[in-house]
Amino acid sequence: MTPLYTTSAVATGDGRNGHVQTLDGQLVTPVRTPKELGGQGGGTNPEQLFAAGYAACFHSALKVVAAGEKVDTSDSEVVADVSLGRLQSGGFGLSARLEVNIPGVDRATAERLTEQAHQVCPYSNATRGNMEVVLSVA
Repeated sequence: MTPLYTTSAVATGDGRNGHVQTLDGQLVTPVRTPKELGGQGGGTNPEQLFAAGYAACFHSALKVVAAGEKVDTSDSEVVADVSLGRLQSGGFGLSARLEVNIPGVDRATAERLTEQAHQVCPYSNATRGNMEVVLSVA
């Protein structure tokens, strides 16, 4: 792979109860263990950050493939649900569900564009074969 863009972030503190920031200062936020995992909550967490990144990246990929077919996606959206769970091996893993909504586009076209976006999205390419990713069209 030939890198087109590289960014860096640093985590400090106590892992899930600490602080993250990009070295350029564009993202600066506390991280907290969610209440559902026994924490205090009150901050974002790695799963939320991953979900936000995946949703934005997939939406961008969707817009690229749709533009190639001259399909209007101006009111489209992508919702990414990311789950953290225990693996049978004893470790932890992630799964994702991506829901694509393209108003005014027939279901067959929306499903085709969603599949095409899944082939070009960097997050999809990084996760393929490493975690379950379920695609759906609203």
